[in-house]
Amino acid sequence: MGMTKKIETPFRPDIFASEVKSATKGKGLPPVHLWNPDFCGDIDMHIKRDGSWDYMGSAIARPAMVKLFSTILRHDDDGKYYLVTPVEKVGIRVDDAPFVAVSLEKEGEGLTQILHFKTNVGDEMTLDNDHPLRFAFSDKGEPSPYILVRDRLEALIARPVYYELAEMVVEYRGQYGVWSRGNFFSFGQNEGP
Repeated sequence: MGMTKKIETPFRPDIFASEVKSATKGKGLPPVHLWNPDFCGDIDMHIKRDGSWDYMGSAIARPAMVKLFSTILRHDDDGKYYLVTPVEKVGIRVDDAPFVAVSLEKEGEGLTQILHFKTNVGDEMTLDNDHPLRFAFSDKGEPSPYILVRDRLEALIARPVYYELAEMVVEYRGQYGVWSRGNFFSFGQNEGP
């Protein structure tokens, strides 16, 4: 078991946020997949299962700050989550998925319906091949449904939204699931992200 490197200089969320703003110039999502700065260490930032963020044990109360940090979040091949700018990469803790799908909108009916989700940080995605549905099950058989938001970052589908989705379940070729954008998404057990 390896030791975790702690960040040596105090982490300043306000300075980190200004680096992000200047790097992206407000044009869409930052290209975090193209940035490869040196790892600076872990910081005491934590995304809880309910989608709330805290820093050093205190809730990050400014939604704009959480939204900004969510745009520079990366889930690397090592299974860890990082906040990344062109010059810094810091590790953070994520309990489950970094986002929570908090709303569902249905367009159309049956095989031609299209399902749109929105996350707690304002990301919007359509259930399709680029944003598939995945289920994990606890030892007790309780489902945890997820939708891929982008680049290995998933949203846990909130319980009320899951119940809405469950109302749309149909049977197709011996499996239960939902249709969206011409594709069938099974409610069966899937592999991880």
